[in-house]
Amino acid sequence: MAGAPRYEQLIGCRMLYDMMVRVLDGHKLVRLEASSLTDAARKAKKSKNNAGDPIRLKSKILTIIADPDDGRGVYVAESAGTARRISLQSQNKAQVYTGPAAPLAGLALSPRAASSSSERTLFAGCWDKTIWSWSTTSRAQGKRFIGHKDFVKAVICVQIAERVLLVSGGADAQIIVWDVISGAKLHTLKGHARGVLDLAVDPLSVDEFGRGVENVKVFSAGSEREIRAWQIDAQSPREIGMNSLLSESGSSSGALDDTGAALLAHETSVNRLFFPLSDASGDFWTASSDKTAKHIVRSRGWEADTVLDHPDFVRDVCYDEASGYIVTACRDEGVRVWDPTSGDLVHCFDGHFEEVTALVVLGRGVGQAGEIVSVSIDGTIRRWGLGKEELQQAKEDAKKEQQESQIQDEKPKASMLTEEEERELAELMEDEE
Repeated sequence: MAGAPRYEQLIGCRMLYDMMVRVLDGHKLVRLEASSLTDAARKAKKSKNNAGDPIRLKSKILTIIADPDDGRGVYVAESAGTARRISLQSQNKAQVYTGPAAPLAGLALSPRAASSSSERTLFAGCWDKTIWSWSTTSRAQGKRFIGHKDFVKAVICVQIAERVLLVSGGADAQIIVWDVISGAKLHTLKGHARGVLDLAVDPLSVDEFGRGVENVKVFSAGSEREIRAWQIDAQSPREIGMNSLLSESGSSSGALDDTGAALLAHETSVNRLFFPLSDASGDFWTASSDKTAKHIVRSRGWEADTVLDHPDFVRDVCYDEASGYIVTACRDEGVRVWDPTSGDLVHCFDGHFEEVTALVVLGRGVGQAGEIVSVSIDGTIRRWGLGKEELQQAKEDAKKEQQESQIQDEKPKASMLTEEEERELAELMEDEE
């Protein structure tokens, strides 16, 4: 029995050797499993970082919008089916809007009620094919809007004179116009061949308060790569075609489809449309799953004059008026800051450990660069300052972290086997040859 331990060690070595042979012969499957384990370990380690002063929630965060009544507040939508108002200053996350049992994918706020200085209605598009609503102050559930045939991805409110309409886009490829007061479905618009991923108001169709006189123009982005334009009103909303919105000096370009109705600026899904408030020309930015963000110029017939390349899908794009930077959210976990004039990458904030799903820009006062708030599948809300000193410090911190990681990687890894087991394994491998 004295030789039993040695025999067991040899058996263990042989089993390890056989496993190594199977790894070599198993090709892709084993490599994928090893890669998954490595990535899981990387994410577990990265999840402990405090970059961006994270606020942690228990479920995935799918989108975010700013609280227009509080410069330090945001609303987020969670995969757990809850919407939540977050105070970034106090990190209070207790103001929760409940009811849905499925993930919430889109958020919108109504204009402030005329009878109230603070109350608004919060709308949330849901995977249960409906739109939920709540009072922002009492958190009481309001109307529930039922009419889509698949999950609702995008919701926006438009105001025409004194009337407020809700517009939604779903995975059923439909855009629906709703009466906010009654909850009635007024019109269904069709044009997209696949799901509608985002909706955005054309700023040239509204006044400084975001109100249209007789109608409002809305742009829609689809998973089939098309961007379309619609004239929204309560009586007879309709598709109007991207070519109809060109200025007199802008001629139709090759970026439009044969009918002139749809803009084909990307190779695949367009995830986000963003109109900078300071841009009086009506140009906009896009984020796409073709791994680019683009600046689309109206006066050039909707051609792109700037293309920002990414290593993975681009989920969101926004613009900080104060610093002049474009910021993008990428599936590779990065929040990138760009100089839109040169197209150069200024910095990539690296704190999230899962896909970044959405961004919002918050101002910090006159003459101060803004702050980006990002949310992610990792369940965290993080903040990134865009001031020159903040960016410089972020670059230095990233460089230092990279150097430390490189030193750690260069250290020899300790073997799981004893010296004697290593020798016996080597002998077994030689015998096999």
